[in-house]
Amino acid sequence: MTLWGGRFSSGPADSVAALSRSVDFDWRLAPYDIRVNLAHLEGLISAGIITAGNGEVIRAGLKALGTEILSGKFSYDDKDEDVHSAIERGLVAKIGAVGGALRAGRSRNDLVVTDFKLYLIDHLLEIASLTTNLIEAFNKKSAETVEIIAPGFTHLQHAQPIVFGHELAKHSQALLRDIDRVGDWLVRNSISPLGAGALSGSGLQPNPESSAQSLGFDGLAANSIDAVSDRDFAAEALFVMAMLGVHLSRIGEEFTLWSTTEFSWVVIDDAYSTGSSIMPQKKNPDIAELARGKSGRLVGNLTALLTTLKGLPFAYNRDLQEDKEPVFDSVETLLLLLPALAGMVTTAKFNDANISRGAHAGYALATEIADYLAKKAVPFSLAHEAAGECVRLCEKSGRELHELSDIELSSIHPELESDLREFLTVSGAVASRTSSLGTSIASVTSQISDLETATKEAKSWISNELQRFSGMMKP
Repeated sequence: MTLWGGRFSSGPADSVAALSRSVDFDWRLAPYDIRVNLAHLEGLISAGIITAGNGEVIRAGLKALGTEILSGKFSYDDKDEDVHSAIERGLVAKIGAVGGALRAGRSRNDLVVTDFKLYLIDHLLEIASLTTNLIEAFNKKSAETVEIIAPGFTHLQHAQPIVFGHELAKHSQALLRDIDRVGDWLVRNSISPLGAGALSGSGLQPNPESSAQSLGFDGLAANSIDAVSDRDFAAEALFVMAMLGVHLSRIGEEFTLWSTTEFSWVVIDDAYSTGSSIMPQKKNPDIAELARGKSGRLVGNLTALLTTLKGLPFAYNRDLQEDKEPVFDSVETLLLLLPALAGMVTTAKFNDANISRGAHAGYALATEIADYLAKKAVPFSLAHEAAGECVRLCEKSGRELHELSDIELSSIHPELESDLREFLTVSGAVASRTSSLGTSIASVTSQISDLETATKEAKSWISNELQRFSGMMKP
């Protein structure tokens, strides 16, 4: 079914119909389309465009159709152009020609963008909820490993010793920012476009503010042209999901690296690993690798939509049909990936001895020498040079820093005394980082406590938002 054609002498060519058809992917919007049509109906009844009696018939028909959509009893067919035409076909079949009255005062232009916003509100909150499960898994693992001292890395080279719980907690911090972005998105985009019509508003819907309120939006778009052409909200949602995907990719990279024989820091549970079709000994970290790999499509979806939007002229253009598939793909990718990754982290077993073994390697305590001199009022540039001299001497003689003699230390810098060795331990180095963002056990323990509180607050916010918008999610 199409929603146009009166001025045409024939239908579209088969190739045009096939190219124009979007119902096979935009059917995901069907429950939201029912909800938006119900809100639109109330406006038409209030304006006297549809009588109360006909309105009751249409309302009952829409609700019944919505139930059938959710149960799978009603769906689109090969003749439907898009989700809107499929629903109108279903409504007319159910209640007769009066169902066509619902089209008054609205366009597919404002209808689809309203549907799309509701879809994103629903699914971004679901993604945020799944993200909190992953954060909780990292919080728990961080607390369990807060006394394990590990080598810290920059440039994938040994840098300074850290608490391993600090290493894991960094992921919770990044993922909480992703949830914050969902909240920011919601504040900015809880604006209803319904009532914009094709581009100029509608003389049959004088009070679109009422429809916006009934759908749960915080406000109404201020400009009808902008309302139907705006896809900032979709591009921004794709950025939020792409940034989350990048964070998941970095988690995947670390777990892939840590699970290698060379590292042997983590054992990924069998339930989150796969084998080889030819090598029976293999246990591959496929979930971690897929987390890394799928970030490419999440970034690609953002790039695809931005490229589509960059040169569009005023108001609605059919190019905007290309806005949905990248969003649907990103949403569905994350809904698959997040539970699997949370399960992988929850069931992971860390090898404490292997993690700690290299904490002092690579002269990781050299900074302690520079800090020791800085505390004696030696300019840090000179302290840095002296520490570097200590490393160079140890490299030449095959020794560790604490094995330098008192004579060697004093020859490098007169302020290097024998008590320096008290500071050349990994436990001492870690313990000295007592600032709130540092890697001392006390600092990390406090950080984890704050993370647990922040995670609970995020879960509460998500629950409240889902409840607040629940009316718009169901017909």
